[in-house]
Amino acid sequence: MKKSSFTALMLGTVSGVLFALGFCMALIPEWNAFKPGIVFGSVGLLLGLITYLLWRKMEHKNPIQISGKTLLTLLTGILGALTLGIGMCFSMVWNKLALGIGIGLTGIVILLCLIPLTQGIKD
Repeated sequence: MKKSSFTALMLGTVSGVLFALGFCMALIPEWNAFKPGIVFGSVGLLLGLITYLLWRKMEHKNPIQISGKTLLTLLTGILGALTLGIGMCFSMVWNKLALGIGIGLTGIVILLCLIPLTQGIKD
């Protein structure tokens, strides 16, 4: 395993755990830890961004070029993930199973649109 991959693996794991723990702290009312949860989640998100930038530097890759396609890809991923999450909330939290499944499937379809958007369609 390359040093850059190992570093990204370790830092990515720590950032993911901090982000997830922060979300749990903020969203589970029994824990009474909303403000510390926001801090933990933000630190995890920031560490994830630093990990990605550090990995790109260690791999000697060019900086990310922001274009219209990059923004469209980012917005599509965010929209798909949020739609899927809303569908899960409808199903599991609000006991509206049929509506939740429909919204969740719509989110999955939106996420599947990322494949041709990023890879393109080839013969």
